Amino acid sequence: MLFNSIVFALFLPMVFALYWSPLRRSLRAQNLVLIAAGFLFYGWWDWRFLLLLIATSMTDYLVALRMRRTEDQRGRKLLLSISLIGNLGTLGVFKYYDFFARSFAEAFGHFGITFTPVLLDVVLPVGISFYTFQALSYTIDVYRRRIDAVDDLPAFMAFISFFPQLCAGPIERASHMLPQFMRPRAFDGSLAADGMRQMLWGFFKKTVIADNCAPLVKDIFAHYDHYGAGTLLWGALLFTFQIYCDFSGYTDIALGCARLFGFELMRNFAFPYFSRDIAEFWRRWHISLTSWFRDYLYIPLGGSRGSTLFQARNIIIIFLVSGFWHGANWTFLVWGLFNGLLFLPLLLTGNNRKHLGLVAEGRWLPTAREALGMCITFGYTLIAWVFFRAATISEALHYLRGMASPSLFRLSHLFDPWLAGLIGVLLVVEWLNRDKQHGLQVGHLPAWARRASYLGVFLLIFVFGRFAKTEFIYFQF
Repeated sequence: MLFNSIVFALFLPMVFALYWSPLRRSLRAQNLVLIAAGFLFYGWWDWRFLLLLIATSMTDYLVALRMRRTEDQRGRKLLLSISLIGNLGTLGVFKYYDFFARSFAEAFGHFGITFTPVLLDVVLPVGISFYTFQALSYTIDVYRRRIDAVDDLPAFMAFISFFPQLCAGPIERASHMLPQFMRPRAFDGSLAADGMRQMLWGFFKKTVIADNCAPLVKDIFAHYDHYGAGTLLWGALLFTFQIYCDFSGYTDIALGCARLFGFELMRNFAFPYFSRDIAEFWRRWHISLTSWFRDYLYIPLGGSRGSTLFQARNIIIIFLVSGFWHGANWTFLVWGLFNGLLFLPLLLTGNNRKHLGLVAEGRWLPTAREALGMCITFGYTLIAWVFFRAATISEALHYLRGMASPSLFRLSHLFDPWLAGLIGVLLVVEWLNRDKQHGLQVGHLPAWARRASYLGVFLLIFVFGRFAKTEFIYFQF
């Protein structure tokens, strides 16, 4: 089920009404409502996906309970291995098997050895990378004794299948989210109102920006060899905003929707395109995934301890794994490696945590140094996104080579001034609210200004929004 669909517009108020009906007096009943809603929401694409979701949830639930009753360290490691093999094995089969099979066949082909690999050609279940990582965080934390295993099966199933963030995150930690399913919840009008404002801003980013960028991006990347440098730059710029608005728009809708039900999800984006270096960008982009890799891979690898070479190795591993998490294609690995190589100089010079505060804090405009840092970081990010969007590494290199022309700054014939203006609105609103949680958190304004801003965004959605059933980009991951 898509957030930007008529079905969801009917689904959400029905679930909301049932959830806050007299059933609210029973915590167990509320969690059962959320489980049913999550199953319906997820099974709307294909009911068979539910079997995988249930199997993953039950395996980790039972493994954690058994782990709690086991003091023997070898036994605990064995149980953790079951969870790791189950979750990562599922990812491997559905997401990576065909990729590796084709890659091995191609590699042997270079040596004159030809064979036809056996391919599964299975449909990738929506959001599998998100809920498997969320389930893994639970069993790993139980193994580390950071949290205790839960007996409450409905609470645990509601945690795994919570429909607002089920398909594209944020990837929640059990230590943060699971306790919220195990304590009574009362309706909070102010929390729900802010949730609706955040959802409105998310719909603006998705339907107005991302979905208007999408057809132009598709055309330019598909026919890049027929366009000049200016058009290629325009296409790269549009994809840079498409992927941000598509993914952060989903997150805004998810966080806002969760607030309607009395839940607080972790923040996943913090206005990343205002970053002054690539390290700051990665603290602000897909925060839940970045922090997941930090806690469950980077630190166990040794983190920043050890020699310079050791630290560099860990950073490159993290970025390569992050790239591979995004998809079974060499372009994602190059994208991850490119970001890792940009990050390394900051780490090795001790500047990777230089920009922890707010850019231009207490000021309307950034300094010249801050503005230059933001422009350079944005430029690096734009180049990286070309690898992310291209079908092959060769296409990405040809695309970038096509941009290296004196005609780079010549206005493209595909330039859309209305779309450029809407992107300008996005940047201005988020810049003015960069110290807030989302673009429409404008409680500091007079009442008339707040109402005008809400109405203005609604009208922009009504006039410029695309309401076709367009999936979110990160559903494929």
